Amino acid sequence: MRTCEPAVCDRQTPMLQYSIQGAPDQPSFCFLHGFMGRSGDWAPIVSALNAEMYALTVDLPGHGASLGVADHYYSMEGATQALADVLDDAGIDRCSLVGYSMGGRIALYFALFHPDRVRRLILESASPGLPDEAERAERRALDADRAARIRADLEGFLGEWYRQPLFASLEAHELVEEMVARRRTNDPDEIARALEGLSPGRQPSLWEHLPDVDVPTLLLTGARDEKYRGITAEAQSRLANARRVVVPDAGHNVHAERPQAFVSHLVRFLHTCS
Repeated sequence: MRTCEPAVCDRQTPMLQYSIQGAPDQPSFCFLHGFMGRSGDWAPIVSALNAEMYALTVDLPGHGASLGVADHYYSMEGATQALADVLDDAGIDRCSLVGYSMGGRIALYFALFHPDRVRRLILESASPGLPDEAERAERRALDADRAARIRADLEGFLGEWYRQPLFASLEAHELVEEMVARRRTNDPDEIARALEGLSPGRQPSLWEHLPDVDVPTLLLTGARDEKYRGITAEAQSRLANARRVVVPDAGHNVHAERPQAFVSHLVRFLHTCS
């Protein structure tokens, strides 16, 4: 992990933590994990592609080692600015940005507001947001309730979280126990802050801005994830330069359930849009 020295960066709070693998002369990539994840979630993917990329993996606000960061980082605007700071610290001007679920929402937001820094966009099971204010208000209330449950009983919350239909396919791949074991190491208060601040209920809807995304984009989702199959199909229809892939025998978390398929589709996308 690398961090930023306050004397150099003139910050009063820590910046996001990140790690880098690969050779600097290879194309730069940045990987963003999902809710309750951490940069290490991408290790199998990065290892498989180590010879083809200079890979930066980031702990998003409240996750992994990115704890006690500035309050405004726990928002879409703050998280994207924090990501820009990380790229600056790593000496990366432009990169291909890969984001899963919550990390995919942040990646899309970053691509829209920092378009000069994104070469390609890879969004796995990610939504442009909730288009209706009533839906956003309902989601804010839901995530506030979830945050309270996390603070009171993280272990109990994890049991409920992975019983959602969205994650049913994890059970088929015998990944639930492993996921819960990793997620229970999170700091409950930090994860709760991230859930509230980065909730889709607080994120502006990006649907109407999708035509403004002018970089090659790959939309990945699992065949067992009915909700996000619909979301990615609609998103593709609004993006000017997008390819959509539905991965068989996978649900919401494609890179964990079908890592080889994820790598294969990513490599094919990179070779055809270079």
